[in-house]
Amino acid sequence: MTKYSRMESSLIFRVRLSIFFLTSVLIFGCKEQNTSESLKDPVLESTISNQNNSHPLLFKKEATDTLSHATFNGVITEFVWQIYQDKQGHFWFGTNHNGVLYYDHKLLRQFTSQHGVGGSAVRAIIEDKEGTIWLGTSEGLTSYNGKSFTNYTVTDGLANDEVWTLAIDKSGTLWVGTVGGVSTFDGYQFETFKVDKAKVSDPKPMLSENRISDILIDLNDHIWFVTDGYGISKYDGKGFEFFTVNNGLPDNHVADLLQDHEGNIWIGTFYGGVSKYDGRKFINFTKDGLIQGIEAYNFLEDSEGNIWFSAENHGVYRYDGKQFVLFTTKDGLATNGIQSIYQDKKGQIWFSTWNGLSLYDGKNISNAALKEPWVQ
Repeated sequence: MTKYSRMESSLIFRVRLSIFFLTSVLIFGCKEQNTSESLKDPVLESTISNQNNSHPLLFKKEATDTLSHATFNGVITEFVWQIYQDKQGHFWFGTNHNGVLYYDHKLLRQFTSQHGVGGSAVRAIIEDKEGTIWLGTSEGLTSYNGKSFTNYTVTDGLANDEVWTLAIDKSGTLWVGTVGGVSTFDGYQFETFKVDKAKVSDPKPMLSENRISDILIDLNDHIWFVTDGYGISKYDGKGFEFFTVNNGLPDNHVADLLQDHEGNIWIGTFYGGVSKYDGRKFINFTKDGLIQGIEAYNFLEDSEGNIWFSAENHGVYRYDGKQFVLFTTKDGLATNGIQSIYQDKKGQIWFSTWNGLSLYDGKNISNAALKEPWVQ
């Protein structure tokens, strides 16, 4: 176990993400920003009205909400991986190469390797029942107890230092998906989650040998794993069930998973669009008349039961069970490249984009801006 041990950090990403990095134009060079005079809330008032909602899409109604776009000097134009609101209502923003940003509605703070955060890229954020914040970074798993950061690496038992996803089951066990398999943490020690190959007919999707890009814990406390290029593995505590193109999955390269309130599993893929699994069969939504873009990810079910997801470089879709509505830069989004979607405690929808943050309050889309000056 190491504390405050990493003063520099590096980042290795997949080639498909390399174009994203060119959009990260703002380097946060300080640790804390005083926003008491310049900003009362990250939601900024709208300044430019945009009602151009012509979407040439089949089987979709046009977005009829009044959408707007706010532009200010000093906006967050950093590539944001993840958005999370903790139990206290404070926000955490995991960035591409500048650690994590923390906003308590008064101050915006930046935490990096100099403070104990493992890596410069923070891809996953979750809070456990004790109130500890866990960060999945490019160089380890970092915990924050409200006072200090502790980083865990392979020397502490982690399967791999490159963490991509985090989940917590009903028992409080933390599941950690890395580029080298899955680890579990019970609060005391790490264990590598391994598959008994003798009990598996297909030895390819071994969790201990692949990048795990997403972990979903369903309503029955079953664990779903996205294995890089090998579809989905479901673990019920006793054995595995595998889902691939051979049994209905539209593509073995899966990007994201979500379970809705009815128990359906929503699946976003890199090359086959969106699929919904109802426990018996797959319903596949493709670009042919349903959605634009075959790469779909970042699912969210909002408080009204709508399903949101991003589609490649085409913006964000909202699905109400009958129709799809597409939101793009024409409607106020900072960019059409969306990395994360999150609903806060007020019901507002946050979008982390290739070029900062956008916010939807049910009527308007605005860019969230945080102004200078920076203070130590």
